[in-house]
Amino acid sequence: MAEEPNSELQQPSASGYRQHFLRDVIFHGKFRALSSEESTSCHHGLFFLDGQRRVDYILTYPLRKSGGGRSSRQSDQSLTENLSSCNLSHSKQFKGGSTVADVEMGCLGETFNSHEDQKTFRREEFEKHLKDMGLELEKDEEAMIPGLGFVMIHAPWNVLCREAELMKLKMPTKKVYEVKESSSMMKKISSLVNKVLEPLHPNVEEHHFKNIKHLSHSFSREKQHLFDLSDKDNFFDSKTRSCIVFEILKRTKCKAKYSMGITSLLGSGVYTAAYPLHDGAIEESAEPNDRKLLYEEWANYSVFFKYQPIGLVRKYFGEKIGLYFAWLGLYTQMLIPASLVGVIVFLYGCATVDDNIPSMEICDPKNNITMCPLCDRVCSYWKLSTACGTARASHLFDNPATVFFSIFMALWAAMFMEHWKRRQMRLNYEWDLTGFEDEEDHPRAEYEFRVMQKSLKKDKKSPLKMEKLTCSDRLPAYMTNIVMMLLMIGVTFAIVFGVILYRISTKAALYMSSSPTTRSHVQLTVKTTAAIINLVVILILDEVYGAVARWLTVLEAPKTEKNFEERLIFKTFILKFFNAFSPIIYIAFFRGRLVGRPGRYLYVFESYRMEECSDGSCLMELCIQLSITMLGKQLIQNNLFEIGIPKLKKLIRYIRSEQGAFQEEERQKKLRRYETDHFLEPFGGLTPEYMEMIIQFGFVTLFVASFPLAPLFALLNNIIEIRLDAKKFVTELRRPVAARAKDIGIWYDILRGVAKVAVIINAFVISFTSDFIPRMVYLYMYSPDGSLHGFVNHTLSYFNVSHFEHGKETMDPMPYGYAVEVCRYKDYREPPWSPTPYEISKEFWAVLAVRLAFVIVFQNVVMLMNDIVDWLIPDIPKDISQQIHNEKILLVELFMKQEQGMINIPERGTSSSIKETHRRSHNNNNSTPTPPFSKEQPNGTNNF
Repeated sequence: MAEEPNSELQQPSASGYRQHFLRDVIFHGKFRALSSEESTSCHHGLFFLDGQRRVDYILTYPLRKSGGGRSSRQSDQSLTENLSSCNLSHSKQFKGGSTVADVEMGCLGETFNSHEDQKTFRREEFEKHLKDMGLELEKDEEAMIPGLGFVMIHAPWNVLCREAELMKLKMPTKKVYEVKESSSMMKKISSLVNKVLEPLHPNVEEHHFKNIKHLSHSFSREKQHLFDLSDKDNFFDSKTRSCIVFEILKRTKCKAKYSMGITSLLGSGVYTAAYPLHDGAIEESAEPNDRKLLYEEWANYSVFFKYQPIGLVRKYFGEKIGLYFAWLGLYTQMLIPASLVGVIVFLYGCATVDDNIPSMEICDPKNNITMCPLCDRVCSYWKLSTACGTARASHLFDNPATVFFSIFMALWAAMFMEHWKRRQMRLNYEWDLTGFEDEEDHPRAEYEFRVMQKSLKKDKKSPLKMEKLTCSDRLPAYMTNIVMMLLMIGVTFAIVFGVILYRISTKAALYMSSSPTTRSHVQLTVKTTAAIINLVVILILDEVYGAVARWLTVLEAPKTEKNFEERLIFKTFILKFFNAFSPIIYIAFFRGRLVGRPGRYLYVFESYRMEECSDGSCLMELCIQLSITMLGKQLIQNNLFEIGIPKLKKLIRYIRSEQGAFQEEERQKKLRRYETDHFLEPFGGLTPEYMEMIIQFGFVTLFVASFPLAPLFALLNNIIEIRLDAKKFVTELRRPVAARAKDIGIWYDILRGVAKVAVIINAFVISFTSDFIPRMVYLYMYSPDGSLHGFVNHTLSYFNVSHFEHGKETMDPMPYGYAVEVCRYKDYREPPWSPTPYEISKEFWAVLAVRLAFVIVFQNVVMLMNDIVDWLIPDIPKDISQQIHNEKILLVELFMKQEQGMINIPERGTSSSIKETHRRSHNNNNSTPTPPFSKEQPNGTNNF
C-alpha cells in the first residue's frame, strides 16, 4: 500500500489546513465508496475511516458532558480530526479565567478557567507533537461509551522504518536457509521423535516450518533491498507496530521540560488509558487472526496435553511474555520426573509401614507406656499407643527413601536451572536475540516529577534547570524502606506467635470439654484449624504486602522501569517469602524444642505453656501445614482469584460506563474493537505470575523432605495454571505492549537462591525434624541386636510425677484406675534416680554431633554434585552455537555479494554454500577485507 507523503511535519496555515482536509476527504474515502471488507474492518475499529490505515495504538480521554448528555464538538473540526488526522492546536481564551503558571507544561501566564482546560491544552499540544513525529491520528468522540473519547494512532511506513532503525530491530532478510542436523543419525532420531510427538504439537504454522529460518539483520533504510518488502503492510506485524508507537509516545514531550511523555499524561489524567488493540475477535464466526488461533490452540483447557505454541505467543505478545510461558512450560515438564519419584517414595512408605519397627512398638498396647500430660491441670496422662495412627502416617513421609528424595530434588533443581539456560539460549537464537543488549530505558514519570520538585525548591528563578536525585535525596525513602520491611516481617512473626497462643489455649479448652469425642480428637482439631487460620492470614497478608512493597518502591523513585521492577520484585519476594514460610519454619525447627521438661516447663506470659509435639515428632504436623498452605494458595489465590477478580473488575467497568441499559448481545454487536478492549483489565506486569510460581518452587524444594507429594500437587496445578494464564492474556486482559528481553532477569537469581537455601533447609529437616539421625545412631551405637527394636524406649526419658511444680499437676492423677508414679517424655535426659536427675544425657550429645555432621556433609556433597552438573552441561547447545556461526558466515556472504554488485541474491542457503564460504574465508584469510558494515553483525558468537 502506498503511503501518503507526510505533510504534517511543518505547521501549515489555516487555508493549508482546509486544503489538507479537502485532500484527505477526496483520497481517503469521504466521497469514495468503501469495499465490503474495508467497511467491516472499519466498523470493527481495526482501521481508520478510510478502511486502509491500520490502528496501531489507542489513547482514551474524558469528555466534557454537555447539556444533552453527549460531548459537544464542532462539526468541521470533528470531520477534520477524524478524516485528515489534523487536530488544530491553537491557544484558547476563556472568560472569567485566572492566570495559571503550569511549570510542567512550560506555559507561564496561560489563562484557564478550570483544571480540565489545562488537560485539554496539554492533550492538544501532545497530539500535535505526535503528528510532528510523523504519526497519523483520528478521533472518535461519538463512541458507545459515554464520557470517553478515543484517539486512534497509525504509524505510516516511513515512521516504522525510521524507528525500526533507531531501535535496532532485527528483521528477516530475503535470505532463507534450512537448519541442518549435525549428523544423519541425529536427523533420523529427531524425525522419529517428531513423528511420535506429533499429536502433542499445536496446529500452528510455526511447527510445520521450524527447520526453515530467515537470515535476520538489524533494519536499515539504506539496505532495504536486503529485506523482503513485497508486502509492506505485513512486514512489520501488529506487535512490532504497537511497540514502535509506544516508544514514540514515551519520548514525545510537550513544550515543558518536565513533561515525560505518555506516562506523565496518564498519571496526571490527561489521558485515561493507552493500549494497543487485539487483532480481532475469538468467536467461531470471526475472521482468522492470531488471537483466535491462540485461543483455540493455547488458551483452551481441551488442549492441556499439548505443547504451547511459544513462537506464536512471542509473535503476538512479545519476547518478555513469551519467555515467561516458555519458562513455565519447562518448569511444568521438569515436574513430571520429580512427581514420579515423589509418588514412588510415598508408595515405598505405604508398602513398608507394616514393617516399620518404631511404629509397631508405638502401636503395641503391651508396651503400656504412660506419657506425661501435654498441658497443665486439664490434661491428663496418656498412653503412647493412642498415637499409633500419627506414627504410622509419619512413616509415609519419614523413611529412608526421604533422604534419597532430598538429594534427588537438589540435583533436580540444578538440572532445571541448566536446562532452562539452554532453552533460553535456543529461544534467543530462534527469536533473533543473540546480539540484543538491554538499552537504557526512559526515566519514569515519578522520577522526573521528583526531579522537577527538587529543581523548583533549589532555584525558583530558573525552575527548568535539570537536576538529578542523589543518595541524600533518597535517604529518607531508604530509611522508611528498612523500617517498614522490618515492621512487616515483625508483623508476620507476631501473627505466627498469635497462632501459637491460639493452639495452646484451644487445646486446653478442648481438653476441659465433657464430651469424650471432643477430647479424643483434640490434636487433629487444633492442627487443622491452626493450619487453616495460617492459610487465611497468608492470603490476606499477601495482598497487603504486595501493596506495601509497591508503595515503598514508589517512595524510592527509581529512575527507570527496569530499576523499579527489580526493586519491587525483591521487596515483594522477601515479604511474601516470610509470610508463606514463617509458620512452616516454626513447626519444622522450633516447635517442641523450646518446651523445657516436666517440672520445669517454659511459659509465655507466665501462663501459657509452650506446646510440644503430640507424639514426640512434629513431622506430621509439618506435612499438614505444608499441604493445606500449598493447596490453599494454589486453589484459592492462584486460580479462583485470577478468574474472579478480572471478571469482577470488568463488571464494575461496565456499570461505571453506564452500559447496564444495553442488552449484552446488542451491546457486543455495536461496540468496536477499541471500545471492547477498553473494558478489558489493563495488563499489570508479570510480577504476580512469576511470584506465585517462585513461591510454589519454594514449596517444592525447601521442605520436600517432609512432603514428597509436593511436586505432584505443583504439576497438577501448573497444568491448569498454564491454560488459565493463557486464557487471561487472550480474553481478559488488554493486549500488552510487546517488550524485548533475552532472559527472565532477576527471577533467575531468585530461583538459584531458593535452590541453594533448599539444600540447607532439607539437611536440617532430615537432621532435626525427622527421626532419621536418632534411628541411625541407635542402630549403629546402642542397639543390642543391630535392629531398631527398643528405639522408642531409648528416646523416652523418665519423670517422677511427684516432682511436678505445685499447681501445675494434672487434676486427674488416676485416669486408669491407679496412681501414676512415673511418666515418660521424649528427650535425652537422665532418670530421676540418677546422681544428676533430669540433666542432659550423653546420648543427646552423640545424636547432636551426628546431626550437625550430617548437615555439613549433606550440604557439601549436594553442592558439589550441583557444581558437577553445572560443569558437565554447557549453557549453549552445540547445535545452536554452530547455527549462530553459520548465520554469521551467511551474513558476511550476503554483504560480500552486495559489494561485488551481485543483484540476484539466492533465495535458499544450503550446507554447501556454507562450506564454500568456509573455503573462501580460509584461502583469503589475510587478503579479504572486513566489510565496513561488520559492526552491525550479531556478536553473540563472540560471547560464547
